[in-house]
Amino acid sequence: MMVIKKSARIFLLAFVANLIWENLHSLLYAHYRDGEITQFILLRATLFDAVFITLLGLFFLGVPYLRKNLWWSIVIGLAAAMLIEIYALSTGRWAYNDLMPIIPLLGIGLTPTIQLGLLSYFSYKLVIKNSPISR
Repeated sequence: MMVIKKSARIFLLAFVANLIWENLHSLLYAHYRDGEITQFILLRATLFDAVFITLLGLFFLGVPYLRKNLWWSIVIGLAAAMLIEIYALSTGRWAYNDLMPIIPLLGIGLTPTIQLGLLSYFSYKLVIKNSPISR
């Protein structure tokens, strides 16, 4: 039961944080599938990110080593985001405008690359750390 409550908290935190993030950094994109970036598209991206963070969070809730080493969520989130960005750019799902800071050598945007790692870490830190399940 504790895992369900903690997962729900992770989801809510991740959803709110990603909704804010998606809206702020949407200004750095030129288009989504050659069309306008709408609130519906941002909401879908937010939901995907919150579900990803919550599912990953189950491992951080269930594995004592991961609960004690939340920094791994940054590494996993960065890796997942890099794969998503490389795929999305290569298939034309979205494109950046000139304002997007690009990571040299990788050719992918900075803000989408750090999003999953940072928001996973902070969601887990707020929910998992210093709670009875983390001991």
